[in-house]
Amino acid sequence: MTPDGLIIRDAVTADLPAVRALLVETWHDTYDGIYGWRRVAEITNAWHSLENLSAQLDRDGEAFLVAQVGEEIVATSSARRERDRAALLTRLYVLPAYQGIGIGRTLLQVTLAHFPLAPVARLEVELQNEPAIAFYERMGFFLQRSARFDGREDTPNTLMMAKRLFAD
Repeated sequence: MTPDGLIIRDAVTADLPAVRALLVETWHDTYDGIYGWRRVAEITNAWHSLENLSAQLDRDGEAFLVAQVGEEIVATSSARRERDRAALLTRLYVLPAYQGIGIGRTLLQVTLAHFPLAPVARLEVELQNEPAIAFYERMGFFLQRSARFDGREDTPNTLMMAKRLFAD
């Protein structure tokens, strides 16, 4: 059951400091035990800098959303349309204090609704992130294959997951 007053909307420039703080907190909560605090800090500083987040706003074929309860941004997601029309979920994070109450499920549904012609949704999830894997399985995603994030050797081991959205 999602909290009363949950608002999901497009991210704007003024949201970016809160989005960055959310990403840093959730990444440390999720990955410190896997990669260690220092490596997580390196990743979040590189991937979730204000400059990188700003570059992701208002791109054609992409969705960059935030979920807020009251004035607090409690979750964020992003996705993009791939060449084969698939929706690639590139981010879905919920602050630890707000996990398990339906915000992630609702945000995922709204994010994928931005891609009404996508026959399938895909995502990559860290191999050792068992809570996320279980969440995506509950949302109807299935394992496709193991990979390296973006195919690079210096990035986490990942699982590729997919979900059929509609039949072609």
